[in-house]
Order: sequence, then structure tokens, then C-alpha cells
Amino acid sequence: MSRKQAIARLKVRDKKFEVIVDPDKAWLFKKGEQVDIHELLLGEFVYYDARRGLKASETELKQFFKTDDVYEIAKYIIKRGELQLTAEQRREMIEAKKRQIVEFISRNCIDPRTGLPHPPKRIELAIENAKVSIDPFKPVEVQVNEVIKALARILPLKIAKALVAVKIPPQYVGKAYGVLSKIGKIIRSNYLSDGSWSVELEVPAGLQGTLVEEVAKMTKGKGEVRIIKSATG
Repeated sequence: MSRKQAIARLKVRDKKFEVIVDPDKAWLFKKGEQVDIHELLLGEFVYYDARRGLKASETELKQFFKTDDVYEIAKYIIKRGELQLTAEQRREMIEAKKRQIVEFISRNCIDPRTGLPHPPKRIELAIENAKVSIDPFKPVEVQVNEVIKALARILPLKIAKALVAVKIPPQYVGKAYGVLSKIGKIIRSNYLSDGSWSVELEVPAGLQGTLVEEVAKMTKGKGEVRIIKSATG
């Protein structure tokens, strides 16, 4: 594979799908810029293994993506999957994700000695000193709890938290645990007579909106979220 080619990869259920792309144009597309998909996709194929030339069949593309349109599938893979980045692109993506995490911590954590937020620069230096690893592909809400734990060893932090009640309809319970446990700490859990899952979740105050969005998306608007109380601790 030449230097100006890269692989975009996405795992859908138990299958891995890949497309070959121009790394620079695919990176811009992934960031949300307007790029012609016909220019960034190199070859009109979706693969199981691009390096070995193993192509996915139209039948399986329809099964997993509900379409066999290679360009639409490529857009989906690039946006949601992992892009093989150049070193410079990866550094840029990590820095962007780090800024988001720093902003979140600055808004949601205080110095318990002063009761004031830590300045973003202090948080950024602590991340460097603690040698915290930032994943450029994982959402902030998935990483922030681990980052805060790592920083607490060298930077006094007190997190503003909210206690939230969530009710998940029976048909969505299967995937709900993984989603909710990534956002917050499950305090109380109970299965209701109709099969629904009732749970109390402690989340960083800044993730309340994210929680509402994730529950709505996961349950197609049928889930319920109620703020029990906000607290600092």
C-alpha cells in the first residue's frame, strides 16, 4: 500500500469492514469538512481485509448496512470507524480530544482547598505529568472518568455530580448497561414487573445532557430520565 493510501475500518457486530482511502481527504471528511467522497475513496470496493484483497459481498453489505451503495457505506465507515492516520493527523486529533477533556474537567471539577475551578492550563499540565493516554477515537464522556481518576493522584479534584433516575423499556435493556456504565456509576438497579430496568446513576454534572441524548437515541425516545438531585462530592 502506498504512502498516500490508508485504511478506514469499522466493526459491525461480528464483522470487520474496510475501505481504502486518501488519508488527507478522509481525515478532513472525518472532521466534518466538505470533501467529495468520490475523490477520497480509492477503488469502488468494501473489504473484509483490504490488504489481502478480500471483498465483502453485496448480500452481506445489504445485511449489515441496509444498502450496497459503496460510497454511502464508505461515508459511514469513515465517520464512525477507525481511520489509519499519519503521525501528524493523529497528534492533531489527540490534541483536539485533550482540549475537550480539559474543558470538561475545568467546568465540572473544583479544587477542594479553594472551592474554585482549576485553570485549564493547570489541568493540561497535570494530564502531561500523569502521562494520561488520550484515545483520539473515543468520546469524551467515555474517557473522562478514567482521566479524572488518573489526575486525582497529583491534582486535588472534587467533582460536581448529579443523581439521575433512568427507566429503560424491556426491549432495550440488553444494550443499556454498557451505555449507562460508561457515562456514570450505577448506584441502584431494579427490574420492574413489566421487564423494564429502573436504575439510579451517579454522573458528572456536565454529562446530564449527554445521558439524556444517549438514552433517547438508544430507546428511540421511549426511555425516561429524571434528575433526582445535583450535588458536589
